[in-house]
Amino acid sequence: MAVMVGIDIGGTFTDFVWVDGETGRVAVHKRLTTPDDPARAALQGLVELAREEGAELGRVARVVHGTTLVTNAVIERKGACVGLVTTSGMRDAIEIGREQRYDIYDLFLRFPEPLVPRDRRVEVPERLDRDGRELVPLDRAALVEAVAGLVAKGVESLAIVFLHSYRDPRHELEAREEIGRRFPGLSQSLSAEVAPELGEYERTVTTAADAFVRPLVSRYVGRFAEELRARGAGGELLLMQSSGGTATVRMAVTMPVRLLESGPAGGVLAAAHIGRTIGRPDLISFDMGGTTAKACLIEGGRPGLVPVMEAARVHRFKPGSGLPIRTPVVDMIEVGAGGGSIARVDALGLLRVGPESAGADPGPACYGQGGRQPTVTDADLVLGYLNPDFFLGGRLALDVEAAREALGGLARALGLPLEAAAWGVHAVVDEEMAGAARSHVVERGRDPRRYALLAFGGAGPVHAVQVARILGVSEVIVPPAAGAASALGFLVAPLSFDFARSLPARLRAVDWPQVNASLAEMEARGRELLAEAGVQDGVTVERWADMRLVGQVHDIAVPLPEGPLGPERAGEIAQAFTRAYRELYTHVPPGIEIQILNWRVRVRGPEGHVALAGLDGAANEAAAAGAREAAGEGAREAAGGGAR
Repeated sequence: MAVMVGIDIGGTFTDFVWVDGETGRVAVHKRLTTPDDPARAALQGLVELAREEGAELGRVARVVHGTTLVTNAVIERKGACVGLVTTSGMRDAIEIGREQRYDIYDLFLRFPEPLVPRDRRVEVPERLDRDGRELVPLDRAALVEAVAGLVAKGVESLAIVFLHSYRDPRHELEAREEIGRRFPGLSQSLSAEVAPELGEYERTVTTAADAFVRPLVSRYVGRFAEELRARGAGGELLLMQSSGGTATVRMAVTMPVRLLESGPAGGVLAAAHIGRTIGRPDLISFDMGGTTAKACLIEGGRPGLVPVMEAARVHRFKPGSGLPIRTPVVDMIEVGAGGGSIARVDALGLLRVGPESAGADPGPACYGQGGRQPTVTDADLVLGYLNPDFFLGGRLALDVEAAREALGGLARALGLPLEAAAWGVHAVVDEEMAGAARSHVVERGRDPRRYALLAFGGAGPVHAVQVARILGVSEVIVPPAAGAASALGFLVAPLSFDFARSLPARLRAVDWPQVNASLAEMEARGRELLAEAGVQDGVTVERWADMRLVGQVHDIAVPLPEGPLGPERAGEIAQAFTRAYRELYTHVPPGIEIQILNWRVRVRGPEGHVALAGLDGAANEAAAAGAREAAGEGAREAAGGGAR
């Protein structure tokens, strides 16, 4: 009967959802993010929301928090001073990478700089073979000498990545014990715990990223929990993970790299929850906020998951140009098209929008905080699609004249009337977002016309209808309190834990006893962690494998049947792979063997539920906020777009 609160810190706004378990009321609150200290806006907004609800913060039993802290730290390189300890000969694996070009036509191709520079990467004698057999024992004396040199350079966090430790972690565990005894204040991340999977480059990058943000996350989460208690909210604090599940503070601090992309994952969970509630389990979720827009395919009420994501891309929207992070993440696509995206005319005289954003400070010109460049929000306001007197529920008045002034220069450069230029900005963004959503859906072997479009985020509902028209989608769903959907998604997310083991083998030669033992061990560990968090009932276990045809580079996730696995079930697994492969590529080449690389287990608790009827604005008798004129076909035709 207590209160739960979801808090999502975005690039422009920090969103809050307050669910009162006693009355069923669901309240929504927004305030501008404070980029210099994002926690400040989160804590201030929570106090404001409690005051509006006439409640004491002592009634808050659970706060679920999603933050851009980890993502921003990796992008801006504002994490810890990290050192890498690795096997002799493997010092440069993190820099060599895959030796693949993400753009074959770019003669000046750039890749992201490693999180650990070469002078802070050291090698120590040790070696296991691919089956985990010891070839060279760990040289403890060399290890201590190497780490002492790193500490002298100011290293405060270590990434320990030994060759083939995914098969046997004994050398990494031995190293942690020795380092902990000699250097007790040093933070450590072990690849055997962070990413126990094949792929030296990805495993090293992921472990380095974990070490890079570990001290930062530990301090942030500790301070956030302390500040909550100081304000009287002494309830449970959970952190949102990129996989769509929540984690306890202890787990989040232990595996901080899994907090990447936590906010967008919450929005997808909210869309899936709303879709199940209204009988629309198959959706395209469309989340447009202040900085970016995201699309995700939801089928059967569940979003897809992928085992790897990219962070800190050199070219933000070019796959392959970033750091590959081996952590489960909700499968979505992102484009640099948000309400704060800046419009400009390029050297060829063409209208471009984004990916640069005005963010929260100074924000769009119409916010009245010093912004001067024209943005998507300014264009929407000039077109009449936003109510200047009822933005953020009336808490922020929008300056129409400032928006018109910002767009005036753009209109003159394009040689168009002001409203036509505003429509051009609106239309360019719609086309860009629709193109990205179409690619995302079609690449998964689906037809976007078969799905409804569920729009949320601060700007999503404003652009949803036009995006749907471009996609050929016939149904658009806008839920109540759409602007804070990510924070709502936090409150329905289950506590969950994801595990992986690399046991590569051809399907006909799998060591089934070893596989069953590994699957059982991962499930038991997940149940143990849930029990520590107070969850014992309603536990769900999902298992799948990363599989491919022998000789291929890319693999696909294939669900595994329940119960013990063995040679007698190999045919069943092969059929599941064939179905998944055919859905993606339409044809399975005959006569090629199937290979399994990784085995995965997800253990999750029960999902939460928020009654949509309790949301502000959900009642049918809700009064209209007012009436105003909005631009239509005239602006579209003046901009050269014709009538659609």
